Amino acid sequence: MEAQTEATLPFVSVIIPVFNDTERLLRCLQALERQTYPRARYEVVVVDNGSDDDVRAALRQHELVVFCCEPRPGSYAARNAGLAIARGEVLAFTDSDCLPQPDWIERGVARLSGLPAPGLVAGRITLFFQHPDRPTAVELFESLTGFPQQKYVEKYHYGATANVFTWRAVVERVGPFDATLTSGGDREWGQRVYAAGLPLLYADDVEVLHPARRTFGELARKVVRVTNGMEQLRAQQPGSFRSFAKAVIKDLLPPLAKIRGIWLDRRLKGVGQRFQVTGVLLGLRYTQAWARVRARAGALQHVR
Repeated sequence: MEAQTEATLPFVSVIIPVFNDTERLLRCLQALERQTYPRARYEVVVVDNGSDDDVRAALRQHELVVFCCEPRPGSYAARNAGLAIARGEVLAFTDSDCLPQPDWIERGVARLSGLPAPGLVAGRITLFFQHPDRPTAVELFESLTGFPQQKYVEKYHYGATANVFTWRAVVERVGPFDATLTSGGDREWGQRVYAAGLPLLYADDVEVLHPARRTFGELARKVVRVTNGMEQLRAQQPGSFRSFAKAVIKDLLPPLAKIRGIWLDRRLKGVGQRFQVTGVLLGLRYTQAWARVRARAGALQHVR
């Protein structure tokens, strides 16, 4: 970007919630310090959501960072706290475990500015393995299924907040995130943007890298958290018990189409990987059914 145009560029606030993830947060901040967007035109707002470690002390060397705390559990409460102190005309969201590409802000702002009206841009979320030559079964499963951001935008009308850009004016119009949700707040908020008649765009060139989960426990915790959020939203709708029962039955039936897709997927190597990924799929389906019943029974807990 040419120096003479910097003053006309919108100021960007990148908002990142963090909970017990300081080591990966520091790598995320290093990536944000290497952006092609002029450093004078953006800030990074880090919101500590009750971490056990001293996040503030770890951030002292990062001049770009504006720090605050949000004691209420939940990433959406934390994002709202970040919104309250952010100075940006443009608001960008990512997560502490993500690594934005060097041109992430530049491309995100360009795509956002190109919309016909203020709206939302959701970028590509690319998963990577800890050991690329030795991926675990769970990493392989995530590589096939994790973060289909284009589908989120075009079919469900939202973007996962690991990679979203919007204007402050949009938040002022539709309101902040629903801080009561344990998960699914990005979906609920994005659908408010869509319901307001504002444009949503998937941008493949606005990219962050995201580590694939390595163990079944990590992935199961995500499934429980996401399912809790889905059931919170479902409970607010009329006739929710009937749709809940259908969802549980679907979880318990063998997902034959998905199993077939795994066995036909050329990204997997050999019978062994296909058996492993199929096992992960079945385990997660039963975990999801259990989580639905547990949430419906009133034992809903915030799971991180």
